[in-house]
Amino acid sequence: MSNNNVKNGRLVLKSPKVIGAIVIVSLICIIVLWLKVVRGSEQSGSELVTFVAKRGPLTISVLESGTIKPKERIIIKNELEGRTSIISLISEGAQVKKGDLLVSLDASTLEDTLIDQEISLQNAEAAYIDANESLAVAENQAQSDIDVAKLTLQFAEQDLQQYKDGQYPKDLKTANNEITLREEELTRAQETLEWSQKLFEEKYLSNTDLQADKLAVTRSNNNLELAKEELRLLEEYTRQRNIDQFESDFQQAKMALDRTERKARADVVQAKAALKAKQLDHARQITKLEKIKDQLNKAKILSPADGTAIYATSAQSGHGRDNREPLDEGAEVFERQELIYLPTATSTMAEVDIHESTLEKVRLGLPAIVTVDALPGKTFFGSVGRIAPLPDPQSMWMNPDLKVYNSEVYLEGDTPDLRTGMSCKVEIIVQQYQDAVYIPIQAVIRIAGQPAVYVVKDGTIEEREVKIGLDNNRMIRIIDGIQEGEVVLLTPPLKSAAIEDASGIINSGRAESSGEMDALKQRINEQLNGANGTQTGRPATPLDVEERRKMQQQLLGAGKEQGEDPRQGRSQEQRRDLRPQGTERDR
Repeated sequence: MSNNNVKNGRLVLKSPKVIGAIVIVSLICIIVLWLKVVRGSEQSGSELVTFVAKRGPLTISVLESGTIKPKERIIIKNELEGRTSIISLISEGAQVKKGDLLVSLDASTLEDTLIDQEISLQNAEAAYIDANESLAVAENQAQSDIDVAKLTLQFAEQDLQQYKDGQYPKDLKTANNEITLREEELTRAQETLEWSQKLFEEKYLSNTDLQADKLAVTRSNNNLELAKEELRLLEEYTRQRNIDQFESDFQQAKMALDRTERKARADVVQAKAALKAKQLDHARQITKLEKIKDQLNKAKILSPADGTAIYATSAQSGHGRDNREPLDEGAEVFERQELIYLPTATSTMAEVDIHESTLEKVRLGLPAIVTVDALPGKTFFGSVGRIAPLPDPQSMWMNPDLKVYNSEVYLEGDTPDLRTGMSCKVEIIVQQYQDAVYIPIQAVIRIAGQPAVYVVKDGTIEEREVKIGLDNNRMIRIIDGIQEGEVVLLTPPLKSAAIEDASGIINSGRAESSGEMDALKQRINEQLNGANGTQTGRPATPLDVEERRKMQQQLLGAGKEQGEDPRQGRSQEQRRDLRPQGTERDR
């Protein structure tokens, strides 16, 4: 500091060497800053995160968490209807024999219902007996009424026939006999009057006697006229009136018989229907009583076989899907709820949930290695024995975006150390390669739908398409495009991966061949032409990358000139006008 002076609080440099050193340092800083800011994208390979492609054994596997469960078990469920509570419960893990009491459920309500049902059954039985007797009475009364109606009809028919063939001829004959008698009486009275007149003239008979004989003639003449009138009335009026009356009585009796028969049938049918109803009700009451007794029997759950009692809540796979409280005395349970598991063998399995993203790798029969958290250092071998055909509905209900498939991995041999409910890790071996080239999965991106990597070679970065195989979520197999020892970027530029064709799926590498891709494009063009109402026209081709980039820059530039985001700069009316036209419901 001998060459430096301080004037007015400032440091003054007088040595030319110091000034030169400061200038050189400043230039170096400027150059470094320019390299960092202006040419930051042109980094050397030594500054990037890379990985050297390796060749060797590669195992493709799927690792999932699971729960140990018995492979063969008896599931004991609550078969009481509705909800009930547990009165007594066997201790978990207890060894039980066939017929031992496992669970006792509260059945006090059923006991009261049983008494009420027995009373209802007695009433139904009495009503059934009464309906049976009523049917017999109805059938007897119906037959009696029909017999009376038939007899009345028979009498009416006989009365009609009797009058026509008997009573009328008799009355007619009686009237004629009466006329004949009256005529004889008149003749005798007239003869007597003639003799009386002669005797009166000869003074042998008094005038009184003569007048009496005259009166007798008049009386006889009147009686004859009355007899003739009776005959006329009989022939002209009485006969027809009586015939009509008897015929009417016959028709009324006939219709009364028809009504009686109909009413009798109706009464019998009604009595039979009432008997059928009472019979069905009686049978229903018997069934209800038997059901209540059966429910009472199910309140005592006995062990169907020898085994170890395991609570169902303890054996649930969990994963946050089941919030039921553990089984205990006083706990409330519902119908069809699983209560206890009874393993029937020492063989076990691991229940795992396979995510849909790895489902295509897993198939039945694949080997699996199982490790249990509670048994460190031990591994168990098994195979995939079951894959659910549909995703777990409970997981979908808890999280609609999570779709997992319940699967079972059967462990080989007897595994007495494993206990139900233990947490485990299951590694399903999909494929094993003895000699494969592999790199980390994050080094592979898709450019225009094709898998590619960025290879660092001679200080430069080269984009290269590759053919990939399976991955194990860590390493991915390279079939073609990368050789052992080549260096790849672990952090490839995202802007390259973002350059996708507007056709999306068409150029995403999902088409099996160019011919299938062309056929798919043709079908899409035909569908678009039909939707637009055109029959012919040039097929719509996707914009190339450079043209799309220019359009994006123009759109962003126009928005900046207006001082607003071009995606949000339009008014609500303008955005509404840009919506595709659809049906009234869509609008």
